Amino acid sequence: MTLQTSLEKLHTPWVERISRELASGEGVRAGFSEQLVRFYELLEQTVMTGDTAWLDPILYDWGRSPTETNLEQGDYYVSFVINRMIALTIETARETLNKKDALELIAAVIPILTHSLSVVVRYEMETRVAHISSELGKTQEKLQQLDHNKSNFISVAAHELKTPLTLIEGYTAMMVDVAEDAELPEMNDYLKGVNTGIHRLRHIIDDMIDVSLIDNNLLTLNFQPIWISHLFNLLSNELKKTVAERKQALNINSFEGSEIMIYADSERLYQAMHNVVSNAIKYTPDNGTITINGRLLPGFVEIVIADTGIGISPEHQATIFEKFGQLGKTDLHSSGKTKFKGGGPGLGLPITRGIIEAHGGTIWVESDGHDEVKLNGSIFHILLPTRTEPSDPSMIKFFGQFEQNKHELETETSGKENPPTNQPAA
Repeated sequence: MTLQTSLEKLHTPWVERISRELASGEGVRAGFSEQLVRFYELLEQTVMTGDTAWLDPILYDWGRSPTETNLEQGDYYVSFVINRMIALTIETARETLNKKDALELIAAVIPILTHSLSVVVRYEMETRVAHISSELGKTQEKLQQLDHNKSNFISVAAHELKTPLTLIEGYTAMMVDVAEDAELPEMNDYLKGVNTGIHRLRHIIDDMIDVSLIDNNLLTLNFQPIWISHLFNLLSNELKKTVAERKQALNINSFEGSEIMIYADSERLYQAMHNVVSNAIKYTPDNGTITINGRLLPGFVEIVIADTGIGISPEHQATIFEKFGQLGKTDLHSSGKTKFKGGGPGLGLPITRGIIEAHGGTIWVESDGHDEVKLNGSIFHILLPTRTEPSDPSMIKFFGQFEQNKHELETETSGKENPPTNQPAA
């Protein structure tokens, strides 16, 4: 019996066997059988010609055919069908043909089916990757839209809250005046508590506005000449009372770079460093230490703020710079702003990152992990470019004159302290 005759004899039992084994339901079996007939006819052409290109059209259709539902459920793999087809072909050939003809047919067909399997696997993988990429793209779009909506809500809510807060603040101030005129000291104490709450609420609203500005790339900076050491002095003075209440030590070390003049937004930069130091105070137990140090690098000055606090787990070291990032259980947080593990909206460090990045710098944290017994501590690194000229060309003339006067004053002072030695003797 010739190979072609063997293929013709195997045709009907092959289609029936595979259709019965792999298809479920009469409707599916009818459609599936039609596909098997088409495949077998192309398989015959491939065996007789030795050209696998005959099978390419149907393999492409099968490999690209899985629907979105099939891909999500993972229950439709043409590669599985062809893999089973190889085993069933061997069994059907043994049952239908004599041993010699069966071996000859198997030797001719199995390599072609194996090749078909590799082709379909490649098509299926490409289809699945394309589907997953599409789903990821849709998810990313939804997340971006959600983040945009959240930013819009923060912006609208913050601005809408400012108006009633201003009214409350104004009426409270008038009530304070009335209480003083009526000599009601107890009422004054109550109103001071109200003012404290108003101050904290205004700070939260201002933070919400800052986050909205950063999210929408609307944060503007007013670059002026500053000395980093001056910001450290302001921090030390403002936090002196808080540090004393917590029985902590705030050590500010002078380092190369702390006395150089750079152009930056002093108010925003102070806000950023205040947030980091306040955060260090909050997560450092009483009697702990916060240390500010740094170093001068080529083109940058690095500010290092280290504490002896409870530390941060590696998985949370990126989260703390995200909006509303919280560490630990919020229901266990203290109510004070600088109390140990005090609560808050989780906006301070995201604002700090936005300010630092707007200056062209970066911020990151290092910690050996969270441990309230060992107190691993945290080290925040702030990298700022040593910008020596204002970004606004119109300000160069003004600050250029400032620099010239400063240089002349330094030269004059240096000359008085070190008189020339090459003057002729009297």
